[in-house]
Amino acid sequence: MLDKMVRPKGANKRRKVVGRGRGSGHGQQSGRGHKGQNARASGGVRPGFEGGQMPLIRRIPKRGFTFTPKAKYEVVGLESLNVFPKGTEVNPETLRTARLARKKSLPIKILGNGELKHALVIKAHAFSKSALEKIKTAGGQAQALSV
Repeated sequence: MLDKMVRPKGANKRRKVVGRGRGSGHGQQSGRGHKGQNARASGGVRPGFEGGQMPLIRRIPKRGFTFTPKAKYEVVGLESLNVFPKGTEVNPETLRTARLARKKSLPIKILGNGELKHALVIKAHAFSKSALEKIKTAGGQAQALSV
């Protein structure tokens, strides 16, 4: 069965072999045309080069800027902390064991998504303003850790 299987026609395409005489169809200049920069070995120009003319990318005006955030955090929503029982101390280690935070290298920030149903002692590297308010109204505590 397997010995009778054949690949479909056109599945194996031959590699183009150049510079092997005129009879091959790819001899003489090997498909590079006549003389010039692109006919040479390692010839050619870099992307965006316009023959010495001022390139388009340098002619058009530049606008705006690239925003780079100062600190990157692993964010955890307040709603997801309801999985912990009342009065539990929630810290980065307990968040990682509960798989609410995955990356060990990033500090943790608590965001005020949803509602906190009971009081918890939450220790994290950063808190949003809404998260702090909701933790206080639930009767819990928020303690900031150093980054």
